[in-house]
Amino acid sequence: MKSREHKVTTNNPREGVYMIKSPIRVSGTGNNVYTLQINNKSCSCGKWQIYTSPCSHVLAMCREMGSRADTNVPEIYSRQTYRRPYLANFHPVLSENFWRDVPFNLTFYPPNMKKERDRKHDKRF
Repeated sequence: MKSREHKVTTNNPREGVYMIKSPIRVSGTGNNVYTLQINNKSCSCGKWQIYTSPCSHVLAMCREMGSRADTNVPEIYSRQTYRRPYLANFHPVLSENFWRDVPFNLTFYPPNMKKERDRKHDKRF
């Protein structure tokens, strides 16, 4: 939603540099100009570098140029990467009747707890 308000003011697709201007807000903030470099995957707001997912300025540039925004998302956040761990077969654990006996015995003892001395109480009048 936020990216719809941004305007692409200057673009240089050959070098991959774009200037994005934010709108003026009611509170008086905004009207900032951000430099977006597609080749370096960097934006002057710093969010693209920190979070590695496109900021609203990248989405505004993609909307303006008619390109897909998901091409700028890292592979680790893709659906294929998300689903990969679940492709393996999982076998349920059988009941204890099917467990093999082990040649050793595990015995657990409670920890050695030494009672601390009580705090010295002062006598007050």
